[in-house]
Amino acid sequence: MLLFGFITITLAMLACLLYKAYLNTQQVNMNKISLASGAQNRSGQDIHVLHLSDMHLENISITANQLFDRLTDEQIDLIALTGDFLDRPRSIPKLVPYLKVLNRLRPKYGMYAVFGNHDYVLKGANFASLQQTLEQNGCTTLRNENDVIDINGTRLNIIGIDDASTERSDLAASFHGIGNGYRLVLTHDPNIVLKMRRYSFDYLLSGHFHGGQIHWPKPYHLAAMGELVGMNMIKGLHVHDGKPFYISEGLGQTGVNIRVGSRPEITIHRLPLASSASRIQQEQTLAAM
Repeated sequence: MLLFGFITITLAMLACLLYKAYLNTQQVNMNKISLASGAQNRSGQDIHVLHLSDMHLENISITANQLFDRLTDEQIDLIALTGDFLDRPRSIPKLVPYLKVLNRLRPKYGMYAVFGNHDYVLKGANFASLQQTLEQNGCTTLRNENDVIDINGTRLNIIGIDDASTERSDLAASFHGIGNGYRLVLTHDPNIVLKMRRYSFDYLLSGHFHGGQIHWPKPYHLAAMGELVGMNMIKGLHVHDGKPFYISEGLGQTGVNIRVGSRPEITIHRLPLASSASRIQQEQTLAAM
């Protein structure tokens, strides 16, 4: 009888912990990051970039309408989506309401996306359908490509590096033809920053790690996901080789739909449109962070 009582209490406690971990997935954090720049070489303009990553539409705990309600009063000039939208063909239609909501936010300079390792679970026609869905709903997709936006005479270079974890990244192709101006990199797996010593950029947005998703006592399960984990760089703002980058905790979950020690994340980054032409200016940016 005592053993039965002990087992019952243990199972009840486990159920409570799992339920709380599930509720954590519904507590979406809104984080705002403001990068400063030295006065020298400034264009005098800032842009606000909405960054969403790792939506994992199979396990997302915020509806499209709830996302709109959280963002409708925010200034949003550009939207950046850094991969892992889904990994099942039947989830593709679920993406459309979110894209429609993002378009309702009227980003002045558009919406850009790169793909992640889970997106590449889709093959052939299914992957093409995902890419087509994004593009038909106002999103420019970049696969080792770049685009340039003119903002009142200042160049904003959007550089999309394909997923490093599935060995699809090509840095030379991604930066091909890049000229002067601010360089904003979008990629899924942040480990690519360790290979970018020769490539100049002002800021990089990524995801992939989910902030550990189950970050207790430590996210040991991430050990195989690259060197950044061993460097304790799995979420938030970091600097490597003098260049700042951000790792989103993601909006959805993968595997089990729970979070411990992490929360889903929506992030808005305020970026100064200063050129990355000189090392001095990069150092000024970092000193003011």
